[in-house]
Amino acid sequence: MAIGGIGQNYYQNNVEAKRNTKNVSGTEKFALEKTGSTQELSEAEEMELFKKEFYAELERIPKNRTITNLAVNISEEAFKNMKDDPEYRAKIMSALQRDLTSSFAPLKASLLITVGATEKDYRGDSWSGPNNDSEFFARSQDSFYKKTSGQKDRNKELLEEYLEKRAQVKRQQQELLDEKIVKAEQERSRLAKAWAGERQMAASNAYDANVMTETAAGGDTLLG
Repeated sequence: MAIGGIGQNYYQNNVEAKRNTKNVSGTEKFALEKTGSTQELSEAEEMELFKKEFYAELERIPKNRTITNLAVNISEEAFKNMKDDPEYRAKIMSALQRDLTSSFAPLKASLLITVGATEKDYRGDSWSGPNNDSEFFARSQDSFYKKTSGQKDRNKELLEEYLEKRAQVKRQQQELLDEKIVKAEQERSRLAKAWAGERQMAASNAYDANVMTETAAGGDTLLG
């Protein structure tokens, strides 16, 4: 299985450009050396392209229906070796094709594959049953490739948590508003009562003053 694609072609062109600098001189040599330097600076981008191609190829492998959770851990050294050695890459991809399409018994298995620098570092671990997945999730946290059956459920849980928090904030805001309204109503009632009391007192005082005036006036008439 030969490797192809943008990443590998880019790498081969870089090597060829460096090789050609031995056969030219002057302006052409300067131009090639400058091109080679530019390509060396984009080595990280070249590796990123290689990883994206590798990921895309993993996505195309039809996983066996018995595999509910899948993760593939690939070390940086493994990526480097696969990129430099197409034969090693082909062997790893063949092993992944074999294991990802294999059937597991009982059903609903979690599979974690580890890819190392050499073929002997390749290994697979599997767990079956809903109560045996804790180690899978613990060991697959930073995996290069990961697909789980619970991803949609987790997204649903996150959405529900968000909606619940938003509803809780709205309830708290409404409670504060209701509290302010109650306090405002109580203050309005207090002021209204105080104002009514003041008016009643003023009226009473005016009435008493009027009575006293009339009484005094009546007394003068009787004495006269």
